[in-house]
Amino acid sequence: MSLEEKINNDIKQAMLAREKEKLEALRAIKTALLVAKTEKGGSHEVTEEAELKLLQKLVKQRKDSAQIYQQQNRNDLADKELFEAKVIEEYLPEQMSDEELTAIIKKIIEETGAKGVAEMGKVMAVAKTRLAGKAEGKVIADKIKSLLNT
Repeated sequence: MSLEEKINNDIKQAMLAREKEKLEALRAIKTALLVAKTEKGGSHEVTEEAELKLLQKLVKQRKDSAQIYQQQNRNDLADKELFEAKVIEEYLPEQMSDEELTAIIKKIIEETGAKGVAEMGKVMAVAKTRLAGKAEGKVIADKIKSLLNT
């Protein structure tokens, strides 16, 4: 079952269960998928990799918004954003544990021969393609930086 079909089915379930907040998050995913399919120059098909990037982007947007709302003492809005992020994350693959991430990044550092933080871009380029959907970009960058500083 494709992501779009799964989202459509889950929208129907949320409507029947009258889960308004969940429905909003699901509709946001559906809208983003439709926009991606109809983009100028698009092939009217969204690859699995593009779907992962899209979902990660939506989660990141929600978390960034929640952080801003918390800084402004608007916890009601922050909670809504965090709930939507949690709903969207359900459609992402399982995130890697810290130990798994460290092991893979150490291997990538060995392969690229990076010796310091100045060569972080080399490692990051390889890591982002290998770890797409399995870890957030910020988490990957922080881990690379900490490993290259040691």
